[in-house]
Amino acid sequence: MGGKLLLKKNFDPYKASKNSEAGNLPSPELRQAMTKYNEELVKAGVRIAAKGLHPSSNGIRLSYPVPGGDPVITDGPFTESEDLIAGFILIDVNSREEAISWAMRMPDPQGHGEGQVELRQVFE
Repeated sequence: MGGKLLLKKNFDPYKASKNSEAGNLPSPELRQAMTKYNEELVKAGVRIAAKGLHPSSNGIRLSYPVPGGDPVITDGPFTESEDLIAGFILIDVNSREEAISWAMRMPDPQGHGEGQVELRQVFE
């Protein structure tokens, strides 16, 4: 699992939570801890991109319920918050173990015991 990996987070970030979907920002302490973590990623030369996302209430979803048919557009919010993400960090590492090591250093992205981080490899 070398190459670019997406650290998916809930800001809940990495997975979205009720708190992040309500548009609540992380505490100043958590923002400071996340800033420090991101600075470490940059200093190590592995961070490609990192962004928090607005709540799904600001989102739009396109679905394709009929094969070959036109997409259906649905405005947020989306109720299945366990399937939503609140932000992401894209890192370029050499192994699965290195990705896990970096993910283990990330502060609880929600700060309320709701955070989850998911590691996914990006197709090159």
